[in-house]
Amino acid sequence: MSFTEPLFRFGVIADPQYAPIEPNLALNRYPANSLGKLQEAIAEFNRHDLAFVLTLGDIIDGIWESFDAVFPVYETLRHQRHFLLGNHDFAVAPERLSSVVSRVGMPAAYYDFAKDGYRFIALDGNDVSMHAWPEGYPNRQEAKQWMKALDAAGASNGKRWNGAIGSAQFLWLRETLERAKAAGDKVFILNHYPVFPVNDHNAFDSEQILDLLAGYDNVIAYFSGHNHHGNFGARDGTYFVNFKGMVDTPDLNAYAIVSVYSDRLEIEGFGREGDRTLPL
Repeated sequence: MSFTEPLFRFGVIADPQYAPIEPNLALNRYPANSLGKLQEAIAEFNRHDLAFVLTLGDIIDGIWESFDAVFPVYETLRHQRHFLLGNHDFAVAPERLSSVVSRVGMPAAYYDFAKDGYRFIALDGNDVSMHAWPEGYPNRQEAKQWMKALDAAGASNGKRWNGAIGSAQFLWLRETLERAKAAGDKVFILNHYPVFPVNDHNAFDSEQILDLLAGYDNVIAYFSGHNHHGNFGARDGTYFVNFKGMVDTPDLNAYAIVSVYSDRLEIEGFGREGDRTLPL
């Protein structure tokens, strides 16, 4: 237990993946149960003084009308909220794909925001993917090329359910990192897709992102979802925290509160999510 106050605190949710459908017993996923889990998490968040709450993607599980059930629950949250999108958010009818970002109320598919000398960079890992674009779009074709190249190289992450950030967004990420460095900001990277440690759920462009981040000693953490089992690693001075998926198991929840101190991050896990203290 800490005897000093954190600079600020924020909540984290990964992969609620709500839908009013039967469970996938093989994958231990219970999408219909996520509405109650989300209500439980938000009730806990409302008991704390938080700067905001992050949802790291896969808000729903492919049924467009699920947004109509999920967002009234989010409206009960008394804190600011920030969203990322995941592959399951795009498992909707092709004519709906271009409306997902606006339906979630995001400022853009990728964006950044600041809090007390910390810069949060929210990436769109669906930029190059098989799920966020209709057949025939160049971003979808580029995803096919990534998958083919990764398979040829013997990599495990050339899967249809993964994605990449694309060249224009990669340039934006570099420029945003430069601005943060010039301002003296410490940086959190947020992406639905993990990049480290090696896993079959990692982004297509994991190595390119890792190489870029290695050049910035102010990048303190990379937060992701997507791999519902969770994962953790550290590389080149950055912590890589893959939060566990809320949708898994019939009744055990998974979410966290992160406390930011000048010398450490403290992650308080709830349910299946564990606690971590990460020195800075």
